[in-house]
Amino acid sequence: MTLTQRGFTFIELVISMVIIAIGVAGILKVMEVTTRHSADPMLQQQAVAIAEAYLEEILTKDFDDPTAEAGTCEEGLPAAARGIYDDVNDYGCISGANVDVGARNQFGAAIPGLGAYTVAVTVTDTALNTIPARQIDVRVTHSNLVDITLTGYRTNY
Repeated sequence: MTLTQRGFTFIELVISMVIIAIGVAGILKVMEVTTRHSADPMLQQQAVAIAEAYLEEILTKDFDDPTAEAGTCEEGLPAAARGIYDDVNDYGCISGANVDVGARNQFGAAIPGLGAYTVAVTVTDTALNTIPARQIDVRVTHSNLVDITLTGYRTNY
């Protein structure tokens, strides 16, 4: 009984190296895509939190203007004057050319670290089962393809 030694031929060695290289390239591509988009869930969660904060603030305000002197967007109420907003319609000022660039607190001051977000608010009159209501849409966007819209309704109760 004789033992014969057997090894790899040069062609088998080259083919196995090519297969391994293709596998490594695929794994590296997956890692690159994963790393590039690893912050996306955080950006989406921050956008949702910003929209929720705006919507909660708006829903706590009066349905109609309690004081005639405060004004509405149509009467020139500035978007930067959020501290004097006293009813739901006032928040319609945060739209068009007056969107909030960067998330802001209820007094209109910028929140540090959230300057890359843009917030727009739309207030429209509607009815919920024949009950007069106002539909509030808060849209938060970010340059990294984040676009979140939350909708709430305020009735006159």
